[in-house]
Amino acid sequence: MTSSRPYLIRAIYEWIVDNGLTPHLLVDAAQDVVVPREYVEAGRIVLNVAPMAVNGLHIGNEEVTFSARFGGRPMNVQVPVERVLAIYTRENGQGMMFAEPEEGDGGDEPPPEGGDGPDGGDGGGRKGPSLRVVK
Repeated sequence: MTSSRPYLIRAIYEWIVDNGLTPHLLVDAAQDVVVPREYVEAGRIVLNVAPMAVNGLHIGNEEVTFSARFGGRPMNVQVPVERVLAIYTRENGQGMMFAEPEEGDGGDEPPPEGGDGPDGGDGGGRKGPSLRVVK
C-alpha cells in the first residue's frame, strides 16, 4: 500500500483551514528539501502554509510544493512528504505528528506482520507514527 502520510496531511490541512485557523508544517530540513536555509534551526523548519501566506499550494502524494515570500524574497518550496514531521495549528497546537524518517529511509514503510495496533503503533515492535488526538 502507499503511504497514508500525504492523505492525512491533506485532511488535517483542510480541517484546520475550515476552522479558520493557521496551518503550519514542521519539516525535517534534509538535503532533499528546498526551503530557505537561513530559517532552519536544529535541522528543522516551520512553514506557515495558510492560504493567505502561500501561492499554488499542492499537497501531492510525493511532495508538498508552493511559493511564498521569506523576508520579502520569493521562493519555490519543495518538501518530500516523508520530511513532513507534523501539521498543526499556530493558534492552539492541535494537529498530527508523524515519525521521523530514518537515515536512508524513503519514507513510511509498511508495518511488519500484525498490522496497526489501536495505540497508533504497529503492534510489532517498530515505532509507528506518533499521533496526537484531534477532537
